[in-house]
Amino acid sequence: MSKEYDLVILGGGTGGYVAAIRASQLGMKVAVVEKDHLGGTCLHRGCIPSKALLRSAEVYRQSKQADDFGIETSDIRLNFLKVQERKSKIIERLHTGVQGLMKKGKIDVYNGIGRILGPSIFSPMPGTISVEYADGSENTMLIPKHVLIATGSRPNTLPHLEVDGEFVLTSDEALEMDELPKSIIIVGGGVIGIEWASMLADFGVDVTVVEYLEQILPTEDRDIAREVSRQLKKKGVKIHTNTKVLPDTLKKDQGVIIEAEKSAKTISLEAEKILVSVGRKANTENIGLDNTQIVVENGFIQTNDWYQTKESHIYAIGDVIGGMQLAHVASHEGIVAVEHMAGEESYPINIEHVPACVYSHPEVARVGLTEEEAKKQGFSVKVGKFPFQAIGKALVFGDANGFVKIITDEKTEDILGIHMVGPHVTDMISEAGLAKVLDATAWEISKTIHPHPSLSEIMGEAALAVEGLQIHG
Repeated sequence: MSKEYDLVILGGGTGGYVAAIRASQLGMKVAVVEKDHLGGTCLHRGCIPSKALLRSAEVYRQSKQADDFGIETSDIRLNFLKVQERKSKIIERLHTGVQGLMKKGKIDVYNGIGRILGPSIFSPMPGTISVEYADGSENTMLIPKHVLIATGSRPNTLPHLEVDGEFVLTSDEALEMDELPKSIIIVGGGVIGIEWASMLADFGVDVTVVEYLEQILPTEDRDIAREVSRQLKKKGVKIHTNTKVLPDTLKKDQGVIIEAEKSAKTISLEAEKILVSVGRKANTENIGLDNTQIVVENGFIQTNDWYQTKESHIYAIGDVIGGMQLAHVASHEGIVAVEHMAGEESYPINIEHVPACVYSHPEVARVGLTEEEAKKQGFSVKVGKFPFQAIGKALVFGDANGFVKIITDEKTEDILGIHMVGPHVTDMISEAGLAKVLDATAWEISKTIHPHPSLSEIMGEAALAVEGLQIHG
């Protein structure tokens, strides 16, 4: 059986399904091929489930601090099975919503594995999609004018820390735990590793983080990483930076033991489990790329600014092309790609305008360049920094740790980067993102009236601090 489409999308994750909806809005006949569940990694094994767990961890932590707010409680207990049930209900509700959006857009969904075929009787160009089904039924041939590859990524692993689902986990397995371990070693202090470290520490797990580089959160501004490290250590997390896990040292019995090299010395680390959090690997295998001229470098599909591959009718977006592996980036890449293939006016994404967040406690958010990056690029910078301790709403909220840091170009006064660490900064970063898109200056932010009392007042104060004119500091 064969069917013709304007666009066939391989992958129904955040990038793929958003692209499908936009293509439908533009009048295209669209099909999505998804081997698992619509919503992809973000909805089922990433953003949503991890944030649901982080929220439960936050409520548990705050409940134990209730006395500080004049609320007397007793016998506060954690029921982790209920935590997991809540997570599953959220995923189910959102999954149902995505399915409804597909029906609303008259988008055909094929639940199977899609592979790109080479030139054939169906098409003189590579791009016909063969859909293979798990039940062994006959393949369906989809004949599109355009193809969009949005197959996403999966957790990376280390050869000497083989994932077994019992002692050694990735985030995929960790999300399905029935009970919490008493202790855990997290190998990798990037975004995912630090979110898990924060969450598990708040749940009462003894957490150790091992990071190969000189700071946790290596892509963040140095001041931000230091503050996160300080606050995590305050809640009991042990952090080893500049530390390398030694190969062939893993021992498993009732728990795990590994050895690592730190400052030319060998240290031994022991816990119930290990969580391997060392980045993500693009899903490029077994999708038929070898039947095309598509270029793959360092494991990622290469595209131009409009996400066209070397086969101009085949586009690729999201984690599979590398770059900023973020759900909201994949969604916007999908929109740009679809608008370009439809002949609409589209605009390439400027990564310096993209906000990035870490949903740990403390939260982290940023847009633009770090201070180190700005200096490396030759900018003479001015920096404004303002603490949450001087913000009334932060004190009312009960969490006044952290700060906002604004980096500007001394010559032009343009904002180069805005970095935040503290309460609810993942919700406040959009103001900074808008400032970057509009090419605002710190002076313009300072002239924006922020409501009092609010956490957002810190933006105006940090902007004033660039010139040393902060009011409350």
